[in-house]
Amino acid sequence: MRNPNIKAVFFDIDGTLLSFKTHEVAASTEEAIEQLQAKGIKTILSTGRSINSIDHVKYLNFDGYITFNGGYCVTKEGHILFCQAIDSTDIQSVLDYAKTNPLSFSFMSEKHITIHDVTPEIAGMYAHLNLPVPPLVDMENVDLNSVLQTNIFLGPEDEQAFMEKVMPNSLASRWTPLFADVNPKGQSKKVGIDIFCNHFGVDIQETMAFGDGGNDITMLQHVTLGVAMGNANPEVKEIADYITDDVDSDGIWNALKHFGVL
Repeated sequence: MRNPNIKAVFFDIDGTLLSFKTHEVAASTEEAIEQLQAKGIKTILSTGRSINSIDHVKYLNFDGYITFNGGYCVTKEGHILFCQAIDSTDIQSVLDYAKTNPLSFSFMSEKHITIHDVTPEIAGMYAHLNLPVPPLVDMENVDLNSVLQTNIFLGPEDEQAFMEKVMPNSLASRWTPLFADVNPKGQSKKVGIDIFCNHFGVDIQETMAFGDGGNDITMLQHVTLGVAMGNANPEVKEIADYITDDVDSDGIWNALKHFGVL
C-alpha cells in the first residue's frame, strides 16, 4: 500500500515513541509528528499508561490521548470522550486475594496510582520506564469504583488461572513477562481508536498505528495499516502489516516514508 489516504495515526509510547535506552523520543520521530500535523493528519497517543504518566510526551502536541489501554480517552483540550472503570467486584477480589496470597499489584485511577508489595524487580521496572515508584495502597480505603486499570505482577504461565479465579470480569494483556495490564472485558486500544475516529470523523480505512507490545495487537489489527517496531514482541510482528526498524533506528520515520504518508 503506497501513498495511502491516512488521516489519523496512533502511537504507543514505550518501545515505540520512547526508547528504553535513552528514555527520549528520537529527533526523526519528533519531525515526523510535526510533518503529520502540518498535513492535517491527526496524531493520537495510545498507551497502557495512566493519564498522569504521559506528561513527558505531551510536548509533541497530540490531538488526543488513549490511556489505560482505551479505558480513558481525552482530547488535547481536556474533553473526556470515554471513561470506564474495572468491575468493582474484581477489585475487591484482588484485595481479598492479596490478604492470603503473595501478590504485587498497582491500582490506577483518573488521578492516582498506588501499589502493593514493591519487590526489587518491580522497582527496577519503574526505573526502566523512568517512572517513580507509586505510593503504597491503603488496602482498607480503596475506592472500588474508580480503578481504571490494574497491573498484576505475575508471569504469563500464571495469568490465565489468576484471571479466571480472581478477575473474571476483566481482561489481561501484556508487553512484558513481569506484569499484565488488566482492564474491563471488551476494553482495548481498538475501542479507543473507534472513539477517536468517531470524534474526528475519520474512517477506519484512513488509519495507521505503531506499536511493539502485546497490548498493541488489537490496535494494529484494527487499523488499515498496522506497523510493528523492529524491537516488537514476536507475536506483534506476526500480526502486523509491516515491520519497520526499531525505536532507536528511526523506525517511525522510516515507515511513514516507506508508505508515502510523508
